[in-house]
Amino acid sequence: MKRSKSVKLVAMGTGLLLVAACEEAKVDTALFESVKQCTGLGFSEQECAANYQQAQQTHVAAAPKYTSQADCEADFGAEKCEIAPQRTTTGGSVFMPLMAGYLMGSMLSGGGRGQPLYRGAGSTNFRTADNKAVGNTIGRTQVAQSATKTPAAKTRTTSRGGFGKNARSPMRRSFGG
Repeated sequence: MKRSKSVKLVAMGTGLLLVAACEEAKVDTALFESVKQCTGLGFSEQECAANYQQAQQTHVAAAPKYTSQADCEADFGAEKCEIAPQRTTTGGSVFMPLMAGYLMGSMLSGGGRGQPLYRGAGSTNFRTADNKAVGNTIGRTQVAQSATKTPAAKTRTTSRGGFGKNARSPMRRSFGG
């Protein structure tokens, strides 16, 4: 075989290994819209309620925040936003999407921590507060390991533009809280 063909084959093989190495590991989790739905699929009421409560607590800190209800509803849908407990530095209201469901952490590690899930306007797919896609399968499923990480607290409001569409909106005004 010619040397140039050997080099090309080695380069192609290396490229395939690099692509395979970049694929993120998946972990066993479960997605639910309610505690009742969770218990209906075989989890204990205590486990479901604890994960839901953790998700609600994380929701307040980590949900995307907006300075206007219209901007929030543009990203999440009509009547899918609520007033956040935080205020802007000028005392104005902050809006955040309603929690559409919750993710129970890795099933292999005993349920993990619950975290809030959201749906963008017109979407059936769930996303984390850090805008990581987790799909739309209710019950046990597998998601990228990075999606199970506790989402970052949001200390700034965003302008309209893109949750569920690779949120590329610039940050605007910070709030206290």
